[in-house]
Amino acid sequence: MTAGAILRTARSRHGLSQRQLAIRARTSQAAISRIERGLVSPTVATLSELLRLMNEELVLEAREVDWGHDRTLIAQTLLMTPAERIDHGAAVARFVERNRGRAA
Repeated sequence: MTAGAILRTARSRHGLSQRQLAIRARTSQAAISRIERGLVSPTVATLSELLRLMNEELVLEAREVDWGHDRTLIAQTLLMTPAERIDHGAAVARFVERNRGRAA
C-alpha cells in the first residue's frame, strides 16, 4: 500500500476532506492531494505526523518472509561435496524425466 493510499484511507475513515486535514497540518490542500495521488512521496515522519493529526498511528514492521524453501534440505545439500551435489542433481533430473506427465 502506498503512502498516499494509507493517508487517503485514514482521512476517509475520519470523514475529513483534504482541506480539513491540510488545515490541521498547517499546509495546503494541494500538498495533501499530491501525497494522495502519489506525486509526492512523504517522509515517514511526515506521514506519521499526518496520521497522528487524525489520532492514527503509523506502524512499520519487518517480517521474515517464508519463500517456501526447506532450510533443512539446504543445510543437508551444503554438507555435500561438489561432486555429490552434481550426482544428486542428476538423480533428481532423471527422476523428474521418468515421472513427467504421470501426476495428471
